[in-house]
Amino acid sequence: MKSEPDVYGIDHLRAEKRKTDHWDGIRNYQARNFMRDEMKKGDLAFFYHSNCEEPAIVGVMEIVREGYPDHTAFLSNEKYFDAKSDP
Repeated sequence: MKSEPDVYGIDHLRAEKRKTDHWDGIRNYQARNFMRDEMKKGDLAFFYHSNCEEPAIVGVMEIVREGYPDHTAFLSNEKYFDAKSDP
């Protein structure tokens, strides 16, 4: 799972009250389909920091829920709003 550490890094995830959060903003169809169709509850995934001085795998996380639609795609005030998306 790739993320920019200054946007949402592994330290942000560790700071979450329940140590869990949703993954939003996925607009690459191949990545989205893999997350939606192949990742299952209990699977492990690498947490990868990208677009930083030293891109690297920085941890391992457990998938706690199977894929579901990205709610930010449907909300016009969200960064990842997509007017073409259909809930």
